[in-house]
Amino acid sequence: MSKPIYVLSGPNLNLLGVREPQIYGKETLDDVRAACERRAEALGRTIVFRQSNHEGVLIDWVQEARTEASAIVINPAGYGHTSIALLDALKAAELPIVECHLSNPAAREAVRHHTYVSLAATGLVSGFGLASYELAVEAAARLSA
Repeated sequence: MSKPIYVLSGPNLNLLGVREPQIYGKETLDDVRAACERRAEALGRTIVFRQSNHEGVLIDWVQEARTEASAIVINPAGYGHTSIALLDALKAAELPIVECHLSNPAAREAVRHHTYVSLAATGLVSGFGLASYELAVEAAARLSA
C-alpha cells in the first residue's frame, strides 16, 4: 500500500464554520476531514489530516511527511503570506505539494495575492470552498501514483 497523503491546515482553520462563513463557508474542519477521507478512500488512498495554529508544528509535520507521505496537501492559511520557513520546509520535502485554499486569494485583499507556498507547490486549488480540499487530495493522489 502507498504512503498516505498528508493534508495539513494552518492557523484559524479550526474555526471553520464560525469564522467569516460568507468567505470560508459553513462547513467545519471535521466536515473537511470527512470529505478528504471519502475522496482518498474512493481513490484507494489514505490521508493523515492535521491542523495547527503554530508555524513550527506545521514545519515539523512537513519534515515528517518527507519520509512518511506520498504527497502533501497544504492550506497554509495566513502563514502562506508570511512564512519563508514553511516554504523552505516544503522545498526540502521533495514531494508533490498541492496548495489549497477555500477562498480565492487572488480575488481578495492585496496582501493575500502572494503566497510563499506557491513557490514550492506543484499545483494550486483555490476558490471552491470545501471542494478545494477534495480536488487537492485527488490531484495529490494522481501526482504520487
